[in-house]
Amino acid sequence: MQIKRDDLRGPEIAAMLEAHLKDFEPHSPPESRHALDLDGLRRPEVHFYTAWENNELLGCGAFKRLDDTHAEIKSMRTDPNHLRKGVARAILAHLIEEARAAGLQRLSLETGPMAHFAPARRLYQAFGFTYCEPFGSYREDPYSVFMTRRLAN
Repeated sequence: MQIKRDDLRGPEIAAMLEAHLKDFEPHSPPESRHALDLDGLRRPEVHFYTAWENNELLGCGAFKRLDDTHAEIKSMRTDPNHLRKGVARAILAHLIEEARAAGLQRLSLETGPMAHFAPARRLYQAFGFTYCEPFGSYREDPYSVFMTRRLAN
C-alpha cells in the first residue's frame, strides 16, 4: 500500500468522496453533516492523502488545520471492497505522522454516535483518541461525538 498527498483531481477520488457524502444521508440531517466536499478539501489548510495499491484507490483521509497547533481529521473513508484490510489504520497512522511533522500538537475529530460509526470510533480509540467537548465551530449535537488526542513531538 502506498499513501500519498493527493490533489483531488482524479475521477476515482471524486467518486469515493461522493459515496462518502451519500453514506451520511440515512444517519443524520443535513445540518448535522460536517463532511467536506471536493472544493472544501482543496483549501490550502487541508492536507489530503490517498492510499493506493496496484493503481487501485483503497481509501482516503485528511486533516484540516484549525490553527497553528490544532487540526481536525476529515474525510476518512475506505473503499467498501477493502474494508478490514488495515487501510483506515494505515491512513490514520500516516495522518498522525504528517500532523506531527507539520508541528501540530493536537488532532481532533467529529463523528457520529450511531452504531454505523462504531467501527470508526473504535479505530480512533485504538489510536489514543478520547471523547471531548465540541471544538472549533462545533456545537453540541445529538448526531455528533467529538474526540481528540495530543501529539507528542
